[in-house]
Amino acid sequence: MIIGFLKEKAPERRVAVSPETAKSLLAMKTQIYMESGAGEEACMFDNDYVKAGVKIATRSEVLASSDCILSVHGILPGEFDIWGNGKILVGHLNILGNLPLLDKLITYKTTSFSLDLLPRTTIAQSMDVLSSMATVSGYKAVLDAAMHLPRFFPMFMTASGTIKPARVLILGAGVAGLQALATSRRLGAVVDVFDVRSAVKEEVQSLGGRFIEVPGAVEKREAGGYAVEQQEEYRKLQSKMIHNYAIKADVIICTAQVPGKKAPVLITEETVESMLPGSVIVDLSAPNGGNCALTVNNSIITHNEVVIIGKVNYPSWISMDASRMFSTNLTNFARLLIDTEGNPAPDWNDEIVKYTCLTHEGKIVNEKMIAAFKE
Repeated sequence: MIIGFLKEKAPERRVAVSPETAKSLLAMKTQIYMESGAGEEACMFDNDYVKAGVKIATRSEVLASSDCILSVHGILPGEFDIWGNGKILVGHLNILGNLPLLDKLITYKTTSFSLDLLPRTTIAQSMDVLSSMATVSGYKAVLDAAMHLPRFFPMFMTASGTIKPARVLILGAGVAGLQALATSRRLGAVVDVFDVRSAVKEEVQSLGGRFIEVPGAVEKREAGGYAVEQQEEYRKLQSKMIHNYAIKADVIICTAQVPGKKAPVLITEETVESMLPGSVIVDLSAPNGGNCALTVNNSIITHNEVVIIGKVNYPSWISMDASRMFSTNLTNFARLLIDTEGNPAPDWNDEIVKYTCLTHEGKIVNEKMIAAFKE
């Protein structure tokens, strides 16, 4: 089997395969073709790939030659004519936000695997791009907030007096939220963390955060550790408590999401207008509507002297390490699609393969996505 990977469309700076993971893929008895310059934005250069055994080609040559494309976001809809029918595409496809790609996947009978559909199981952890990229986002969100904040994060004792530490409020204690907590504490901030899941309280406290408890949260075991939608009475109490913490915060990092749903609005316009002048909100939920009512996806706005950042493709900002993490996840998943002779052979009885497959033989086969399109 010939595996190909391409230079991602700007402004994406990550690459799907690193020179290190290329060696692992080649050890599976495959061949690898790459578009010249595909890794440059991640400081991974053609010579590094050639040394690993990768063949450099033009974009059209890679498409025409490859049985399988490994990608960050998939290929462009207009490139399927070159690529052809019945091939394999793997990436973080986020298909609900890219319907033109879905149409081509069906038309060209592409067997596609979207790693944002990966089941959250212990076995799948080594392939979990969502967790890997959330780690990057949580870290970078705090640094971005610090750059926009007109004051220090740590406490300083100076001849001019004592400067109090910044106060950070984190909404959501998943992977991104916990990384934001750890980074904020490293910078010397005092950190409060809100999450509807009581199970994360211990993790928050172990990292030096103060856990905000709102009594009455609904938790479901079948949610697989994710947050679930809450009752109206709870939401009112939650809103009041978050408001009281938010108006004292210098920085708010928003990460709260409910799978398959619009992100819950936790910071209202009224709350923003009561916040401290110069404070900063970084909303990592912006692509799904945002936790802040005023968030604009892919934009930075100022409202009542509060900076609201909805520009959140942070993994692309840390392109080298994010690419290494992403490509490792992708390579671990690719092992499930290749037999011992290097031929394409997805195991349809494997839970990870089954749950991650989006399209096959000209139709959507993922039950979660079928349900989403019916809503």
